[in-house]
Amino acid sequence: MTMSRRAALVPLLALIVAGCARDGQLAANGVYVTRTGCPQVAIPAATGDITLFDPATSRDARAIDVVATITNIRATCSEDAANIVSTATFDVVASRRDAGQARQVVLPYFTVAMQGGTNIVAKKVGAVALNFPAGSLRAQANSQTTVRVSRSAVALPADVQRELTRERKPGDADAAVDPLSDPKIRSAVANATFEQLIGFQLSQEQLRYNATR
Repeated sequence: MTMSRRAALVPLLALIVAGCARDGQLAANGVYVTRTGCPQVAIPAATGDITLFDPATSRDARAIDVVATITNIRATCSEDAANIVSTATFDVVASRRDAGQARQVVLPYFTVAMQGGTNIVAKKVGAVALNFPAGSLRAQANSQTTVRVSRSAVALPADVQRELTRERKPGDADAAVDPLSDPKIRSAVANATFEQLIGFQLSQEQLRYNATR
């Protein structure tokens, strides 16, 4: 699936550095952390599993028909002069109650681009088909989502970049002050920070079941 170019995805970040410094490398004035435009992918709480019941209105353990889980999420990222292209792949593994005839179960899932941890800027719903062979209790399928985003959407303003990368020496008044404690810096970083969230498209009842089971 492909989202809007506005659905920018980047990992959480603290500082931006230039040159070839390695993440976590100690220096006289601190620790280097490198910002990248590639996404951090996650499964929101209570959406990585789905349970189907038969009959559908029952919540008795004996009525559980199919249980499925999203797992093995991996992301690859590439970029050109204009866009960042991120592809996330994942597996869905499932089990059923009865090893009867061959059966296909189609489950809906979503991909969300979340800005700053609170603002949904894009959402796409897809589906994955699980095929249970005759006599088998288990099935597995693979799916993927692709996002293309303008590189400008994940760029920080020049003044914010300068503040984040400014050398701070021991003894300076603000040497021990986290630049993200400044509301302006924190807001700019949040606006340029996106996550890709993948989970099952659940009903309210299914969400309640996952949260309370």
